[in-house]
Amino acid sequence: MAVLGGGSFGTALADISAANGHRVKLWMRDAEQVGSINNNHVNARYLPEFQIHPSVTADTDLAAVVSDADIVFIAIPSKSFREVVKKTGGLLSGKIVISTTKGIEPVTFDLMSQILVEEVNDARIGVLSGPNLAREIVAKALTATVIASEDDELCQTIQSVLHCDYFRVYSNSDVYGVELAGALKNIYAIVSGMGAALGMGENTKSMLITRSLAEMSRFAVTLGANPMTFLGLAGVGDLVATCTSDLSRNFRVGYALGQGDSLEDAELKLGQVAEGVNTLKQVKQKADELGVYMPLVGSLYSIIFEGNAIGVLVKGMMLREQKTDVEFMSR
Repeated sequence: MAVLGGGSFGTALADISAANGHRVKLWMRDAEQVGSINNNHVNARYLPEFQIHPSVTADTDLAAVVSDADIVFIAIPSKSFREVVKKTGGLLSGKIVISTTKGIEPVTFDLMSQILVEEVNDARIGVLSGPNLAREIVAKALTATVIASEDDELCQTIQSVLHCDYFRVYSNSDVYGVELAGALKNIYAIVSGMGAALGMGENTKSMLITRSLAEMSRFAVTLGANPMTFLGLAGVGDLVATCTSDLSRNFRVGYALGQGDSLEDAELKLGQVAEGVNTLKQVKQKADELGVYMPLVGSLYSIIFEGNAIGVLVKGMMLREQKTDVEFMSR
């Protein structure tokens, strides 16, 4: 198995897979990080307080990591995804390739599975998503995730590879819905982080998460996703986790913004990629093109990119909100 990306979630997947008896290679760009994994079994940058399974090996040589792998997990930021896939030079062909990246490519509005279809010949493609805060996973807290693919055998293989007593893997055939849910929820985690910094109460938190779910599912269904996907782990499950935990990178960016930091300072404090900022730009543009009503997206965009006051975030958006509670009820 190969894991491309030395961030917290890629490291967590490598740890689980190795503990389950698989031979795991981890690709990282940084030679210092590689040394930390190989010599000390620690990801010193992202998970310094946790020991990684000693059989995980790391390397900066992408071809060496990928060439003999049967399964490749890709856990890198969306802005670098296509570039790294291209650099594999055809070595992904014929393999099981699983994206764990929760983002949208700028300009193209491609999700990561779509990039894989465009750039890789004959790969068996899937998406892994859900409420998966990496720090809790490596601490062996009970966690569930979703493997999404139209390939049933692929889903069964990934369930077998990753399943253990603290990590449960469920399947879903709605690849687009699962992947889009993972990208969209990052926007609302930023909103929730801002709200937390402003001292919002429990009623407001509940309203915010519920209306976020309505908004993201409205947008996704317009693009062809199954609304029922948003009632599962990849939808409401991931949304709740990232909107309520300071382990969420996007929540922390929102919290810093709510305290008055600039976007640049907020991202600098984080020290990691917060996909929600890029996703916000892409979704705002696409929602405007399609005429999809997204007051939360519009309010957050106006604050981050147009300099409007944070005070408009909750009260302003709800004054314009539609009145329907549940939009996709079965009849």
